[in-house]
Amino acid sequence: MKVYISFDMEGVSGIVDWEQCTGSGPAVSMGQELTLAEINAAIDGALTAGATEFVVNDAHYRMQNLDPRLLHGDATYISGAHKPGYMMEGLSADFDVIFFIGYHGSISGVPSVMSHSYSPSVFTELRVNGIEVGESGVNALAALGHRVPIGLISGDCATAEQAKPIMGQAIMVQVKDSITRFAASNLHPHRAHKLIAEAAERAVEMAATIALPAIELPATITMSFQTADQAELASWIAGVERTELRSCTIHGQDPLALYRTFVGVCYLTRQAQGR
Repeated sequence: MKVYISFDMEGVSGIVDWEQCTGSGPAVSMGQELTLAEINAAIDGALTAGATEFVVNDAHYRMQNLDPRLLHGDATYISGAHKPGYMMEGLSADFDVIFFIGYHGSISGVPSVMSHSYSPSVFTELRVNGIEVGESGVNALAALGHRVPIGLISGDCATAEQAKPIMGQAIMVQVKDSITRFAASNLHPHRAHKLIAEAAERAVEMAATIALPAIELPATITMSFQTADQAELASWIAGVERTELRSCTIHGQDPLALYRTFVGVCYLTRQAQGR
């Protein structure tokens, strides 16, 4: 039983400020410790259910947030910011189930701690087949392309609600209740870890029965940008169509090709940011 874990940090219990997940001092050290503990809780739960192999992909910020020596289960750790698969680097068809740990809500939705959609300086809204999605919804295209079910998603309430239309059979673990974009009522970490471990155990046990993401093909990703310049930059990539002043779409039959094109848009617009 092989488990793939993609993790972010904004959806981890106790993290409510950018300094905790993008800073350089004591605050980010605490954020990294909180994140590591939730990942290890997921691994522990999966181990209980018989999982034997783990790949953990660092999908946050510069994507080098953990000390790999501290990962449970002898997990393989994928880190570094320049990854063709981005938040889903390392996923392949030989995995049995996917976990999304520490995920968060989209910037266009209801208040969610540090909400954004890949880059808060670039995207104002993302939709898949007309459905407003957070990062999990776009990442689900990679899961569908490799035909691996998503069994567990942790984060706040907005994270769960946005994931349900596409990943309705995934076990949703709410570890905090967002009050505003920079405040939340957080579960005690020990309680969050217990819930995540229990959910991971169940997700592994039921992996063979979980449906693939509910994305009808051919599919369309609709991207709304902060500026018209960013939409123009995105349209330079093959397969991206400019539809409005600040909007573009990607349309196609192959979910992996859709996801890879979207990753290209992310890299180009994030680096240029309209300059």
